[in-house]
Amino acid sequence: MSSLLTNTSAMSALQTLRSINSEMSTTQGRISSGMKVGEASDNAAYWSIATTMRSDNKALSSVQDALGLGAAKIDTAYTGMNAAIEVVDEIKTKLVAASEPGVDKAKVQKEITQLQEQLTSLTKSSSFNGENWLYHDDNNTASTKSVVGSFNRDASNNVSLTTLDIDTTTTSLIEVNASGAYVASGNGLLSNDLTYTTASGASASLSGVNVMNLDITDMSAGDLSNALSGVDSVLQSMTDAAADLGAVKKRVEMQNDFVSDLKTSINSGIGRLVDADMNEESTRLRALQTQQQLGIQALSIANSQSQNILQLFG
Repeated sequence: MSSLLTNTSAMSALQTLRSINSEMSTTQGRISSGMKVGEASDNAAYWSIATTMRSDNKALSSVQDALGLGAAKIDTAYTGMNAAIEVVDEIKTKLVAASEPGVDKAKVQKEITQLQEQLTSLTKSSSFNGENWLYHDDNNTASTKSVVGSFNRDASNNVSLTTLDIDTTTTSLIEVNASGAYVASGNGLLSNDLTYTTASGASASLSGVNVMNLDITDMSAGDLSNALSGVDSVLQSMTDAAADLGAVKKRVEMQNDFVSDLKTSINSGIGRLVDADMNEESTRLRALQTQQQLGIQALSIANSQSQNILQLFG
């Protein structure tokens, strides 16, 4: 039946055209933004996951910054420790030289004094951002330092941080009290009293004598031998401390590489959830453009049917 008041064919064609235009708008939006899930209304579940993971990725970026800061502190301490080892090794050499009969110990002591001052200078200089892991006093006590290593989220959406801990009591080279005097039995490897092993295998110490205040000018051959043994023991402890710093340095580098790879993986996972397939969307757009043209033609035909009724009254 043909009706002037109700053109069902035109109404059907118009509804189809509206649907096509809506799909075209969605497809064009995906092409322009590059995302198939740009807001919660597109896909609430995927949008929620993507939003959470983007937030976690920002947290991981902060972790990388913290690792960079931690690496700088470790590098500074490591560099200072290696420099100190070279100086102490030189002091050891001077003690060996002073053990030779007829050597003027006073002149050798002048060289040792310069080396001791160099130790003070380099340990105090081994500071980054106000933290010094080699030189400790009342304002900077030896303790466990922590570097943020990672950001974690468990299955219950509980978040936490993993830290890398460094015990600076094992890396401390010089420790002084409030008055600036060396602490004889503290954490400082260079400021502690020198210890040596006696002929019977027992451990003994040179009371009040450490690497930093060592004076061989009036030492007997026996005391000089004990001092040499004590300095060698300190050198071994410093080598162990440097090895510990090197191990932590390597771990921080590995963790930084892991966090970088993790961020890339998360970004890739987010992309799989919300990124639009541009090949698919462009193909869909061409198909919808064709459908739109056909819909417009169908609507035109449906509207022309009303005009044909006029011929009945001609």
